Amino acid sequence: MSIPLHTLSLPGGMLERGFWLYVWDIQVGGERLLYVGRTGDEGNPQASAPYDRFGQHLGRNKNANALRRNLLARGIDLPQVDHYDFHFVGPIFPETADMESHIPYRDIVAALEKKLADCLSEAGYCVLNKISCRRPLQQEYWLKIRDAFEQVFPELKDF
Repeated sequence: MSIPLHTLSLPGGMLERGFWLYVWDIQVGGERLLYVGRTGDEGNPQASAPYDRFGQHLGRNKNANALRRNLLARGIDLPQVDHYDFHFVGPIFPETADMESHIPYRDIVAALEKKLADCLSEAGYCVLNKISCRRPLQQEYWLKIRDAFEQVFPELKDF
C-alpha cells in the first residue's frame, strides 16, 4: 500500500494582516460550491491575514468555522470534498490600531463582500452563505475587486 503525498503551496503575502476578500471554491461530487468572506472584525480593530481565516474555516471552533458549518448543513463532511481552492484579494486596506480608523475600512470591505456574494449568485454560482450588509458600496473599489475575481469567475464580467 502506498501513502499519498499531498502538497499545499502558500504565497507569503497570505500572511499579511489587513482587510481582504476571499472566496472558497469547493468541488464535491461534481458540484461547485462557493463561500464568500472577508477579514476585518466587526467588534475590534483586528484585521487578520487570509491564512488565519483559512485555518479557522476548517477548524472546530464554532465561532469561526462558518465554511465547515455550511458544508455540514448540506450533509458534506470536510474529507468528502474533492478539491478546495481559496482565492483571496488584498490587502485592500492595512490593519489599523484603533476602532476609529478601523470602522471606515471595515464598512467598505463589508459592502464589497456583500456585492461579491450577490453577483456570484446572480451569475449562477452556488454561494453557500448569504451576506447581510446595508453599508454603501463604493463603486471604484468594486470595479477593482470584480476585475480581480473575474480571473477565476469569468461570469462576473457582466456586473
